[in-house]
Amino acid sequence: MSLQTNLKGRLRNTSLPKSHGLLPVFEAVVNSIHAIEERVGNAAGKIVLQINRDVQEDLELDAKALPPIVGFTIKDNGCGFDSKNFKSFETLDSDHKIDKGCRGVGRLMWLKVFDVVESESHFFDEDNEINKRFFRFDDKSGVHDDKVLAASQDQTGTTIKLIGFDESFRKKVPAKGESIANQLLEHVLWYFVRNEESPKILVADMGENVDLDALYEQHMHASAYHETIVIKGQDFELTHIKFRASVNKKHQLALCASSRLVKEEIIQGKIPGLYGKIADSSGEFTYTCYVASEYLDNHVRTERTSFDIAEDVEDILDEITLKEIREAVLDRTKEYLKDVLCENVTAGRKRVEDFINEHAPRYRPITSYVEGDMLIVDPEKSDKDIELHLHAEWYKVERQLVSEGHDIMQPQSEEHEETYKERLGDYLRKAEDIKKSDLANYVSHRKVIIDLLTKSIERLDHGKYAREEMIHELIMPMRKDSSELFLDSCNLWLVDERLAFHNYMASDKTINAMPITNSDSGKEPDLLSLKVFDNPILVNDQHSFPLASITVIEIKRPMRNDMREGEDKDPIDQALSYLERIRDGKVTTKSGRPIPRNSDIPGYCYVLCDLTESMHRRCRRANLRITSDGMGYFGYNEPSHAYIEVISFDQLVKAANERNRAFFDKLGLPVA
Repeated sequence: MSLQTNLKGRLRNTSLPKSHGLLPVFEAVVNSIHAIEERVGNAAGKIVLQINRDVQEDLELDAKALPPIVGFTIKDNGCGFDSKNFKSFETLDSDHKIDKGCRGVGRLMWLKVFDVVESESHFFDEDNEINKRFFRFDDKSGVHDDKVLAASQDQTGTTIKLIGFDESFRKKVPAKGESIANQLLEHVLWYFVRNEESPKILVADMGENVDLDALYEQHMHASAYHETIVIKGQDFELTHIKFRASVNKKHQLALCASSRLVKEEIIQGKIPGLYGKIADSSGEFTYTCYVASEYLDNHVRTERTSFDIAEDVEDILDEITLKEIREAVLDRTKEYLKDVLCENVTAGRKRVEDFINEHAPRYRPITSYVEGDMLIVDPEKSDKDIELHLHAEWYKVERQLVSEGHDIMQPQSEEHEETYKERLGDYLRKAEDIKKSDLANYVSHRKVIIDLLTKSIERLDHGKYAREEMIHELIMPMRKDSSELFLDSCNLWLVDERLAFHNYMASDKTINAMPITNSDSGKEPDLLSLKVFDNPILVNDQHSFPLASITVIEIKRPMRNDMREGEDKDPIDQALSYLERIRDGKVTTKSGRPIPRNSDIPGYCYVLCDLTESMHRRCRRANLRITSDGMGYFGYNEPSHAYIEVISFDQLVKAANERNRAFFDKLGLPVA
């Protein structure tokens, strides 16, 4: 097949991500390594990768900015383009050097990224004489200007010039020579860690050289460790490497094909203890495991940027998946690093235990059903991340419980009674622990709400106190009623546990907007609750309607001290007035049915405020009695048929803590 025949079509159908713009350059270096291996005297091999920059770049550029890269020159002292190698170059998909993993398409990568390729090569001809070959290569004419000339030097070798760096690729690659050298080292690292001696490779940039041997020694924390594992009958060679710690490098798995790096995977956090920093007796290091196999060689894609291997395939016995490779390698990684991961594992386990004990006891009952490794996290993780992690594990346990619940009702065929009883017992124990977790979550939620209430009544940094809206939102969201809210959205238990049971609840809504009254009043009580009681005495009386109770809660800003006579300034009078308006409005149910004897409906008025001097005065004028602890007032207002309770914010927090203390103590939650 002529190279020119389908060149443009092959280039169009050849895929190369923009982030892989240096891959053709690195593959040219690999070609040079192969050329040196073919030449006698492999130990004296040398390759120079020259970075070519635009020296005519606009002088207005920042003086610190590097001139843009326009191309690369790769020079080696390998065997050169002899007749056999040149014929292979002219043939797409050549099988020449297939034993080295070459696919015969590397030159297509050159033209995906560069405009023109120039080659000048010295080689031995059939008569063992050195000749020089020159040719050009581009996407318009393919290989052209081919000339064989008299030698201009006395040893073999090739110089490849990659000219015209495509800007769309150039923008995605590093600009610094040292960064390019580091990426090249990763690409050809296999040649350095294998037992054979590698050629000397230099990266030259603006008069400075980076020696990859020195770079390799600089990066290496310890000598590489080699081992072979078997996955479904296929050998996989593992090379465990410890690099000196770097802020930019992560712990990773590197899959290789034909001695080239193809795919990298971050494995940080995928093994308990393998987090940002790990160290042995020689100091901190970053871990990478290089994986090579004939199986990977046979399944690498033509462009060498990925593999034709499924991530996870079920029920196909002879196929090896990426998941199986990853799991097998990580098992060996865990064994290889077990000594250095111990400290991190201990710290990660303690981080989870402390978080559960101090912040989320709801997860304690389900920890026995979670895999041990999943209860170890990076100690540097935030509380939010740990909560999300534990919630995901809790969901797995609950999901498994639901599945087992369906199965448990259908005993398996020929299942012995004792076996079934044991399976049923396990299921019931797990179900009980899940319910304990739900209860722990409910109690923990109460602790958080009390803590938030405590914070909301404290003086702010600017010396003032929060407005009452903040406390209002904690108890019940504003401008809502019970038809718009979930029960869990209300924290009425802060005031009175009995308020959790009601038929209608409104927050900061005008009385005339409430479906329980026909009043035309535009006044807005902070919180209003209507409860219709079941009356056992009247259970057989089909014409009598059960009595109801109305609860009004009024909230004032912390430390407010301007209370005085009058509905607008006296919160007690305000609450009683709301109660009277509701009664006068002919109270009905939400569905519009009248509630008889509405003038005698029991009324409960709660005022939440700080007991400032003016508030003490209003309580005494209302003939209320002070509580024994001096933190509130209570009494019954005969004309209004209403029980009144004034609760200071300190008493509200104190009473809520006391009512829930037994639960908090059981969960190990601290109480101030």
